[in-house]
Amino acid sequence: MAQQLIKVPPTKNTLIRLKKQARFLEEGHDLLERKRELLTRLVYERIGEYRQLRDAAQTKLAEAYGCLRISHLRMGNRGIHQAALGAEPALRVDILPRRALGVEYPAVTSERVALKPVGLLGTDVSFDTTRENLANAAVLLARLSEVETALHRLLEEQRKAQKRVNALKYNIIPLYRRTIHFIQSSLEEEERNTLFQVKLLRQRAESEIPRRG
Repeated sequence: MAQQLIKVPPTKNTLIRLKKQARFLEEGHDLLERKRELLTRLVYERIGEYRQLRDAAQTKLAEAYGCLRISHLRMGNRGIHQAALGAEPALRVDILPRRALGVEYPAVTSERVALKPVGLLGTDVSFDTTRENLANAAVLLARLSEVETALHRLLEEQRKAQKRVNALKYNIIPLYRRTIHFIQSSLEEEERNTLFQVKLLRQRAESEIPRRG
């Protein structure tokens, strides 16, 4: 099967232009390859951080829900609902855009707010302990959400970079190289034919000179 070539006229100007474009594509491939390597490194770093935060958040949530079960047994649904209505937020969260290697993701900053004891009739001390544990878990969950979102977007960008690298390496750059080789061969063949024709004409001219003499 014939190899695919770029449909362009096999001229010297075309050859010069394609060589410039091929150099540009090769430089682009090198830059993309470096970006892909950096993204891969960031992805592995984020995976390690994500696993640590996920395990820590699961542990904190298990503790918090354990306390919540105790509060539920002592206060009941109605008591917890009434106490929660009077409770102030235990966490302050700020979300700002952040960028790494062209990938934008939210940077989440969470800050604990000092809890005020809820002094309602029928409130059990376990309720404040539950609030404390849930607030601590929320700090980890806020951080985990940032890392998970960043990891997802970095993976997407890494996959896109890998696709572009492969397209340049295995399709586009080889297409340009084949076309350049074909044009060079065509021009060389044309030059050989021209030289051959010139040689023939010269030989004919030289052979006719004695006859005229």
